Amino acid sequence: MADMSRGNVRVRRVYDAVEPSDGARVLIDRLWPRGLSKADARLTEWCKDVAPSTELRRWYDHREERYEEFATRYRAELAAPQARAALDGLRKLAADGPLTLLTATKETAYSHASVLLDGLSEDS
Repeated sequence: MADMSRGNVRVRRVYDAVEPSDGARVLIDRLWPRGLSKADARLTEWCKDVAPSTELRRWYDHREERYEEFATRYRAELAAPQARAALDGLRKLAADGPLTLLTATKETAYSHASVLLDGLSEDS
């Protein structure tokens, strides 16, 4: 699977091998990835505040036919003050060098990671 990227920010699976070009490595999932130790993840930060709510994640259930509605609902969640502050932090990391958004999701193109990537590039 090819990485998704916009400028200085890219999305990768947290299970992929660490690369020197990753720069800041930020986990954007609410739940810790199964079978991965914190040492192996080599994270700069775990940013739960930009992850979709548990309710939204469960409703979506990675069903591709629900993706557009999921993306709309997720963008609304990202407009909340706590999420906006976390997004500002991600923008600062991206301004300092490469930023890699990490997720355990298998299909990143139909995930919160792609919505977040788009949102970071639109608002910056």
